[in-house]
Amino acid sequence: MTQKIEFTRNYSDLSTNQGFQFEFYCDRCGTGYRTRFQASALGTVTNALDAANGLFGGIFGRAADLGERARSAAWEKAHDGAFVDAMEQLKPDFIQCPRCSGWVCRKSCWNDSKGLCKNCAPDLGVEMAAAQASRTVEEVWAHSKMAEDDRAMLKEESWRAGVRATCPSCNAPLEGNLKFCPECGTKIQSQAHCTECGAKLNPGAKFCGECGAKV
Repeated sequence: MTQKIEFTRNYSDLSTNQGFQFEFYCDRCGTGYRTRFQASALGTVTNALDAANGLFGGIFGRAADLGERARSAAWEKAHDGAFVDAMEQLKPDFIQCPRCSGWVCRKSCWNDSKGLCKNCAPDLGVEMAAAQASRTVEEVWAHSKMAEDDRAMLKEESWRAGVRATCPSCNAPLEGNLKFCPECGTKIQSQAHCTECGAKLNPGAKFCGECGAKV
């Protein structure tokens, strides 16, 4: 009966006709280990036959064809053996998490005290430090002072006045509630509103026609 070869998906096969080499890496952090290159004697023989075929043809060419067919089966068998050896060599450096089934490196991504990978059972000290740092950043933003120019724009009367984003003549962007366009000098027409009741004010009005508040 053919012996089955157990394998995982977290590897790369770097083998060539000249020999065998494999990389295995952690599903969590990407850290990996590479086996040393193992030269293949079959590859050397095939190269010699290929060279003979190119130089002489004829009988040497037929020998190269036979050698290629023999190499196909023999190389695959040698490749399987090298693959099994590589897994046995690097398997102690990795462990499979029983919860998420991911293969992780023991060095950085395995929580030995919990018997789980650090995705499923993070280090509490690391998480606490990260949470504290995040909260500190939130506090910095919460206590930061607003620039005076921005504070002036947030006054209630500025919002009630009706702010234009662009000049009605040249469409240049306006940085604030300006009276004239800084690009073409056009007067920015905006509808004024009462700061008390919000009613629209007629041009030149000194008092609100709705509530009588002084403009």
